[in-house]
Amino acid sequence: MKLTEGAIEALANGHPINDVVLQLVNIRKIDGGSGPARFRAMMSDGRHSMTSFMLCTQLNYMAEENTLAPHCICVIKRHVTNILKDGRRVVIILEIDVVKSADQVGGKIGEPVPYTEGQKQSVQPPQSNPAPRAPLHPQNSNNEANRTFHRDMGKKPFSNMPSTPGGGSKVVPIASLNPYQSKWTIRARITNKSSIRTWSNSRGDGKLFSMEIVDESGEIRVTGFNQEVDKFYELIEVGKVYYLSKASLKIANKQYTSVKNDYEMTLNGESTVIPCDDSGDVPMVQCDFIPIGDLEMREKDSVVDVIGVCKNVEEVTRLTTKTKREVSKRTLDLMDMSGKVVTVTLWGEEAEKFDGSGQPIVAIKGAKLSDFGGRSLSASFSSTLMVNPDLPEAYKLRGWYDKEGHAMDGQSLTELRGGGGGGGSTNWKTLSDVKTEHLGHGEKADYYTCIATIVYIRKENCLYQACPSQDCNKKVVDQQNGMFRCEKCDKEFPNFKYRLILSANIADYGDNQWVTCFQESAESILGQNAAYLGQLKDSNEAAFDEVFQQANFNTFIFRSRVKMETYNDESRIKATVMEVKPVDHKEYSNRLIMNIRKLANQ
Repeated sequence: MKLTEGAIEALANGHPINDVVLQLVNIRKIDGGSGPARFRAMMSDGRHSMTSFMLCTQLNYMAEENTLAPHCICVIKRHVTNILKDGRRVVIILEIDVVKSADQVGGKIGEPVPYTEGQKQSVQPPQSNPAPRAPLHPQNSNNEANRTFHRDMGKKPFSNMPSTPGGGSKVVPIASLNPYQSKWTIRARITNKSSIRTWSNSRGDGKLFSMEIVDESGEIRVTGFNQEVDKFYELIEVGKVYYLSKASLKIANKQYTSVKNDYEMTLNGESTVIPCDDSGDVPMVQCDFIPIGDLEMREKDSVVDVIGVCKNVEEVTRLTTKTKREVSKRTLDLMDMSGKVVTVTLWGEEAEKFDGSGQPIVAIKGAKLSDFGGRSLSASFSSTLMVNPDLPEAYKLRGWYDKEGHAMDGQSLTELRGGGGGGGSTNWKTLSDVKTEHLGHGEKADYYTCIATIVYIRKENCLYQACPSQDCNKKVVDQQNGMFRCEKCDKEFPNFKYRLILSANIADYGDNQWVTCFQESAESILGQNAAYLGQLKDSNEAAFDEVFQQANFNTFIFRSRVKMETYNDESRIKATVMEVKPVDHKEYSNRLIMNIRKLANQ
C-alpha cells in the first residue's frame, strides 16, 4: 500500500486530515507516573518523519500487544491536534488500523527526513500559514478533510466562535482530553450535579460539588472546590449544555466513579463555564445498565449502573456518624426482569426527597456494590439517581412490570437482618452453584440459601457439656469431684448445659455438601432440644439413635455461610448453617414458575 506523501507536513501544520496512510518508524513508552502509561510514536510518509504522535490511552493495548510495531503500515482514521505551551503540535491518535504488519513490510520505506519547518510555522497565526500543497489523496483535500473531521466528531465546527470561552480556543471532543494539553474548550451536557458537600478537619473547613458531563465522544467527571462552588454551582443546571475550558485534568480515581474516562477534571480560578444555546446534537446521559441478577458475579466495591422497579421503600431514618454529624438514610428494593431484587441505600438529600409511591422506575448511575448481607447497593455522593427516566430501558421495564412483574415476589440478593420479617430466604443457590461460582473463596464469607435434604448426620461428638452461664457456651472440664470448670469464666459450677454441634451431609439434585449446625439449627433438624437429647444419650441409647434416623431424608431451607479456612496447613471450604426453616411449598412453587418463565424468555 502506498504511503500518503505530504501527510506529515500537513499534520505538522495542524490541518485536520484523516485516513492518511503512514509507516510507524518507532514507538516508545512514556511513564505516566501514577496514571496510565502513554506511547509516543514516530511516523513517516516516505518523505518526512515526525515524532509528535501520541496514542490515546484507549489504544495502549495495541502497543502493549505489539500490534503497533516498528515498520508496520497504518491508516490513521481519526485524530486531534493539540498545541503545547511552547507552540509544538502533538497529534493524538484516536483511531488507527494496521493494514500491513511489520513482518510483511520488512523495513523502512523511502529515506524520510525529520520534518521541522511546520513546527516553527505552527506558532504563527493560522491566517499566515496556508495549507501546504502536499500531494495528498484526492479524498483528503482540505475542504473534504474538514467535512470528514466534523462529521466524525458528530457536530458543527465551533472553532473561533466569539461565544466560546477563550475566544480562539478550539472545541475538542472529551475523548481527546489529556493533561498534556494547554488550550481547549469542550461543549458538553450536564447529566448529574451533586449536592454541596462540606468537610472539617485539622487543616480547616471546605466544600465541594461534582458533576458529570457528556458529549458525543464520551463523558468525564468534574469537581469544584470552595470558590468554584460559589462561582459555578448555581449557574449550572442539569440537562443543559455548556462550553467549558481551562480546567485541570488528573488521573481518575476509579474506586469512586463509574464514568468511563481515564481522567477527571477539576475547576480552578481560570476555568470558564458558558451556556450554549445550540445543543440539539449533544447526547443525554450515558448508562451501561447491568441486570440485577448479575450483581452476584461482580466484585465487591464495583461501581455499576442499574435500573429497576421500586418494589418497596422504607421511611427515612437519621444516623449519627463517627464525626457526630447527622445524616439521613433511606432503603428501597429494586427488581428488574431478571426476577432478582436488590436493596439500595440512599443518603442525605436524595434520601429525604425520594418518593417511592406508585412503584416508579428508578435508574442509578454509579451505585457502589457491597457484600453487606449478600449483595446490596449504595447510591453515594457521586451517584446519579433518576426516577421514571426518559430512557428505552425504563419504558421496557414499566411494560413488563405492569403486565406480569407485579405478580412476582422476586428473589432478594440482600440478606434480611435482625431476624423475623417476611420474605424469608434470599440469594438462592444450588449446591453445585456454590462450587462452580467458588463461593467462600474471597476475603470475606459468602452467604447463600438452598433447599436441600438431610442424607447423613454424624451423631458422634454431636453433644458437649457447656458452661451454664447465660452468655457463655464454652466447653467445661469435668473436675471429677462433682464440679465443672469453665476456663473462660474462670469459675467452677455444680452443673452444665448440653449444647449441639452437628455435622450433617445435605444434598439437592446436583450435588452434596458437609455443613456444621450449631444449637438452634441443629435442634430444628433433629426436632428435639439439646437438654432432652443429652438425657436420652445417658439413659436410652436406642431412643437417641432413633432421633437421628428420623431426621434423615427430611428437606429444609438452609441459609448458610461459606468461607475458606486453613487448619494444619490445609485449606478447605467450611459451611456453617445460620438458619434452618421448613419449606414453604407455595413460595417455592412460585419461585420455580418464575425461573421457568425467565428461562423461556431467553
